[in-house]
Amino acid sequence: MTRILLIDDEKRMLDLLTLYLTPYQYECIQFQSGRDALTFLKKEEADIVLLDIMMPVMDGWDTLKEIREFSNIPVIMLTARNDKDDIVRGLQAGADDYVAKPFNEEELIARMEAVMRRTRVIDPPTYSLRFKGLVLDTSSFHVQYNGEKISVTPKEFALLETFLLNQDKVFSREHLIMSLWEFDAETESRTIDSHIRNLRSKLRNSGFEVDKYLETIWGVGYRWNDQ
Repeated sequence: MTRILLIDDEKRMLDLLTLYLTPYQYECIQFQSGRDALTFLKKEEADIVLLDIMMPVMDGWDTLKEIREFSNIPVIMLTARNDKDDIVRGLQAGADDYVAKPFNEEELIARMEAVMRRTRVIDPPTYSLRFKGLVLDTSSFHVQYNGEKISVTPKEFALLETFLLNQDKVFSREHLIMSLWEFDAETESRTIDSHIRNLRSKLRNSGFEVDKYLETIWGVGYRWNDQ
C-alpha cells in the first residue's frame, strides 16, 4: 500500500483527502503541523507528501524547505489560490507539482500517480561525474568540489547532472522545464533562471569557477562550456 503524508492545519481537509484516497489503496497519515510531519518523516518511510501552503506557525514553504534538506520524497503543494507566483515559488523550492483548491478528485489522483512514476526508479544505475575537481555522486546525490561538500537541492543536482552529461549543448529554458518537471512552459522561464542563479552562487562560493563554464546564451538558454 502506498503511504502518503497529508499535511494541512484544517482537520476537515485532512479527513476529506483521506476519504478520497483510501479507496485507491493509499495509507493516509495525517498531520496538522509541518513540524510534526517532519519529525515523522525523519524516522519513518513514506511515498509521497501532500502539503498545504497556508498553515500557521510553520507554513508550507518552510516545511518544504526542511524536507528538502534531508529527503527527495515527492511533494505536491496544495494552494487555495491558483496563483502563478505560488506555483513558481513552490517549484523553485523543490516541489514536484501543485494542485489548486478546490481540486478535482480524479485530477489529484492522476497528478500523484504521475509524480510517483517520474520519481520512482527501481535499482537505478549509479555513477560519478567529474569535472575539474567537481564531483557528482548519483548514488548519494552529493556534490563536492575538491573534497568539500556543496549542499544542493534535488532540482539543482538534476540541472548540474544534465549539463555535465551534455557538455557544450545549448538547452532552452523550455526544454529544461519539461525535462525537470514535465510541465509546459507556462511555469515561466524565471523558474529555471532562479535555479541556475542559486546553483551558480553555491558553486562560486565553493571556489569552483562556475562562470567560466556555465554560460547564459542570451535569448536561448544555457550551456556548459567544456573548454
